Amino acid sequence: MTQQNWVLVSLAEQTLTLYQGNNPQSNWPVATGKAGAGELRGSGGTPRGWHRVRLAIGATAPRGAVFVGRRWTGEIHTPTLHKAFPNRDWILSRVLWLTGLESGRNRGGQVDTLSRFIYIHGCPDEAPLGQPISHGCIRMGNDAVIALFDLIGTGTLVRIVEGA
Repeated sequence: MTQQNWVLVSLAEQTLTLYQGNNPQSNWPVATGKAGAGELRGSGGTPRGWHRVRLAIGATAPRGAVFVGRRWTGEIHTPTLHKAFPNRDWILSRVLWLTGLESGRNRGGQVDTLSRFIYIHGCPDEAPLGQPISHGCIRMGNDAVIALFDLIGTGTLVRIVEGA
């Protein structure tokens, strides 16, 4: 029997680790919610608990592809484009849209991860990682999110924890 891949995100360590069964395979720095952990709609927090990748978006998009509303705009992120839109929440390269699996904690009502549009996604190369600065999503470097995207898919379990 093949051991399934799954993902662990540590808010304390600001890391994402890909596991195969109980064995860590890869580890990357991330940036999670500036507001810390939080499940409530509008909190800006990163939701804790068990999730599943609901949709994997952008398989054929180029590195640095800009996504708005989960659709590629046709733009590629550059410093010039960034300067032209300084307040844009940059969602780049790939989008792994999460859905919560724990009713009342991260699924349903005011705590629904899916309806909060919580993703694992790429961010500008110059954006800092390893610190909580996002609007609640899990940001990764572009090369890292492309690598992760190629190793997992829809249905992959994702556990988000406060500690290590």
